[in-house]
Amino acid sequence: MTRTFAALMGTAIAVSTLTAAQAQELNLYSSRHYDTDERLYSDFTELTGITINRIEGNADELIARMQAEGANSPADVFLTVDTVRLARATEMGLLQPVESEVLEARIPAYLQDDANNWFAFSQRARIIFYDKTDVANPPQTYQDLANPEYAGMVCIRSSSNVYTQNITAALIAHLGAEAVEDWATAVVGNFARAPQGGDTDQLRGIASGECDISMSNTYYFSRIIREGDDQITPEQLANIGWVFPNQNDLGAHMNVSGGGVAAHAPNRENAIAFLEYLASDQAQQYFSAGNDEYPAVPGVGLSPSVAALGIFRPDTIDLSDIAANVGMAVEVLNSAGWE
Repeated sequence: MTRTFAALMGTAIAVSTLTAAQAQELNLYSSRHYDTDERLYSDFTELTGITINRIEGNADELIARMQAEGANSPADVFLTVDTVRLARATEMGLLQPVESEVLEARIPAYLQDDANNWFAFSQRARIIFYDKTDVANPPQTYQDLANPEYAGMVCIRSSSNVYTQNITAALIAHLGAEAVEDWATAVVGNFARAPQGGDTDQLRGIASGECDISMSNTYYFSRIIREGDDQITPEQLANIGWVFPNQNDLGAHMNVSGGGVAAHAPNRENAIAFLEYLASDQAQQYFSAGNDEYPAVPGVGLSPSVAALGIFRPDTIDLSDIAANVGMAVEVLNSAGWE
């Protein structure tokens, strides 16, 4: 089957033109839980005529389901919100390599799996937040979170959280496991409370005065800027400052949302067309405007709530290097006593 690509006026979208014989449907297994993604699905259907059948749920549950279904799985695309699950699905043989000139041209190489089993489509910087009224000298690097001056000041997520595992894996890739174990042990000593809650809860911890420093993905904070939060007053929000860490060396760690074509996809061409659509300017702009994320495609404009955080240097480590160190990251966190 041949596919041709048309640039749609004003959007620079590349989409597949499929033959009439091709089934006009796509079975999407997704752990993205954002209502704003409805626009992505409806626009794709409007552009291509392909109906999206969605199975939504926890990423681990979807992976288990795909594994149990085996060669009979109806899944065409697996979409999730972290490198850990994308790597796990790849290791379990649940994704297949994709050859696409569109994806290769638009998604930077470091945001792709080395074998093209998956691609990142949006990003969130994991940065440091702090109480401007209490912290005169906020941490400037991830390593600084281990400094004794911050004892009893840090709120952070648990070691079982994929964001914690990702940042630890990235630091291991940069600094080595021994150095990161020392770092993790010292960070544990600086906890203001036992790890708990999600990223928004870490920001609320600063607002309430329970802690002075936390780590969170940027899109949670940008969402509060845009929509507000019933537990954070405008005055409390104004007192929360932020630091993009390691701007003189590693860059700010980036978590990603991404996806790949399922190993036994019955509608493979449609699946590739959907991934290519997610890399289009239209979809990339919506990741930012609809969910306060950073686009994966360079040069795509940011929504005001995202742009408000400022320009920064991201860590451009290959995501495959992070994925390769996730297992070690779990061992390091456990050894450090990080609950």
